[in-house]
Amino acid sequence: MYHYQRLKDLRDDKRLTQDDIAKLLKTTQQQYSKYEIGSQEIPVHHVITLANFYNTSTDFILGITNKTERYPKK
Repeated sequence: MYHYQRLKDLRDDKRLTQDDIAKLLKTTQQQYSKYEIGSQEIPVHHVITLANFYNTSTDFILGITNKTERYPKK
């Protein structure tokens, strides 16, 4: 079981639906729901897309850090 509570938190903060994010990721709402509830691991390319969309780091989305700032580009 995976845990991606931040996916839901970030989506709720922007007042978006699962369907809105599913369209961004070019997947279905049902598939995206599985990522949020943790029944399926989210692919890396989706994590990167979401980090860019939410203007945060992949580490924040994955729960590795509590810092919401993106890392500076080199």
